[in-house]
Amino acid sequence: MADQKEQKTKKKEVVSIKIETARTGLSSKLNQKYKAEVVPALMKKFQYSNVMQVPKIVKVVVNRGVGEATVDVKILDKCLEELFLITHQKPFIRKAKKSIANFKLRKGQPIGVMTTLRGNRMYHFLEKLIEVALPRIRDFKGLSPNSFDGRGNYTFGIREQLIFTEIDYNKVDKIRGMNVSIITTAENDESAKALLESYGLPFRN
Repeated sequence: MADQKEQKTKKKEVVSIKIETARTGLSSKLNQKYKAEVVPALMKKFQYSNVMQVPKIVKVVVNRGVGEATVDVKILDKCLEELFLITHQKPFIRKAKKSIANFKLRKGQPIGVMTTLRGNRMYHFLEKLIEVALPRIRDFKGLSPNSFDGRGNYTFGIREQLIFTEIDYNKVDKIRGMNVSIITTAENDESAKALLESYGLPFRN
């Protein structure tokens, strides 16, 4: 009976996500903001002569390493479910590219889950991240401005999945974090930071 009840609950979650995914076909607020506010502001700040020079976000990668999966593969199912709930897109399993004896890791062994967001799904995820999730972090003082990679891309870590409202505290078996990578067309970190700040991403001073 318990298994049947759990299956019904999962089906309801999947249906609700399908409805939400359909909704994200609508143009997001951030996408509209980019065209109306971000582009003019960056053209003025960096004196771009052509609108095509203005950097933009091309994709967001959400990644979670799951070292425990080498001992218990079932943990992957929980991580796949949580990432699906958070991003509204089906994630895939990452596998080890080579064997590492010291870590008892074999080539092809599952080591994590990830998903790559583009278009409106990417924008809706960023909206949720900026407006809802990050403000829910206890004693949050902003993101580090030192996590750019020198090529205009930015990666930061999230310590726990509970900052996302889609995650039910009562169904969490363990607190797990994830990394979020924002990939842009910016040629340097300065313009990339200005781009992300224009969207409202909060950086520490």
